[in-house]
Amino acid sequence: MTYAGYLALDELLAAQKPLSDQHDEMLFVIIHQTKELWLKQILHEVGLAMARIGAGDLGASYKSLARVSRIQAVMTQSWDILSTLTPADYLRFRGVLGSSSGFQSDQFRRLESMLGLKDPRFLVFHEDRPAAWAALKAALDAPSLYDLALEQLAKAGVDVPAEVLGRDVSQPYQPSEAVEAAWLEVYRDTERHWALYQLAEKLVDLDDALTTWRHKHVVTVERIIGRRRGTGGTDGAAYLASTLERRCFPELWSLRTRL
Repeated sequence: MTYAGYLALDELLAAQKPLSDQHDEMLFVIIHQTKELWLKQILHEVGLAMARIGAGDLGASYKSLARVSRIQAVMTQSWDILSTLTPADYLRFRGVLGSSSGFQSDQFRRLESMLGLKDPRFLVFHEDRPAAWAALKAALDAPSLYDLALEQLAKAGVDVPAEVLGRDVSQPYQPSEAVEAAWLEVYRDTERHWALYQLAEKLVDLDDALTTWRHKHVVTVERIIGRRRGTGGTDGAAYLASTLERRCFPELWSLRTRL
C-alpha cells in the first residue's frame, strides 16, 4: 500500500477540470470541491451523532458534534482564500459556469435537512442523479437532529408537548413556546440536566458556525460580484443575506432572553 494508492490521489487530482483557459478558475474549482469533501465528513459525523442521540447516549455524540464545529470553522476561513479572486478575475470565466450554482449542492441541502431546515424544493436539482436525490429525500423524510434531541428531552422527564413529539418530521420545524420552556428548565438546573445542557450547547455551536459561514459567504459574494444575480438564477448576495436569520434550533437562542 502506498500513500497515493491509499488516498486514490491519481483520481482525486484528476478531478479538477476547468472549462476555460483562465488561471483563476482552478482556485474556484478546488475551493468548491474541497467544501464538498468537508461536507461529506460533516454528514458522516452528524449521522453518527444522530444515531447516538437517538439511542440515548448523549455523551458519545459530543465528540462528533464538536468535530463538525471545527470543520465549519475551516470552511468559513476558506472564503478568505476565495476572496483573493477579484471581480475582474472571476468575470473572465464566470460564463462557463452556466446555470450551475452552489445553492444546488445536494450535500449542503442534506445537512440543512438533518439539522431541521427542510425544503423539498431543492429535490428538483438532482433528478438526474438518483443516488443524490434519494439521499436528500431520505433526509427530508427522517427526524432531524433537533427532533431526536427533543425526544431525549422528553425521556428525561421534561415536559415537551405531544404535538411537537408527534409532528410530521418531513415539514420544517416551527418554534414553540412550550419547547422553549422545556429547554429553560434544563438551563435553570444544569447540574440535574447536565447531559442535555451540554448537548444543547453543542447544538448552539453548530448553529452559530453555520450562521457565521453564511455571513462570510455573503460578504465574499458581494466582494466579488456585488449585487449581480447568481449563476443559478437566485438574487445572489440578496438571496444569501435572506438566509442569515435561519436558526436550526430556535428555542436554544430565544431562551437566553428569559434566563
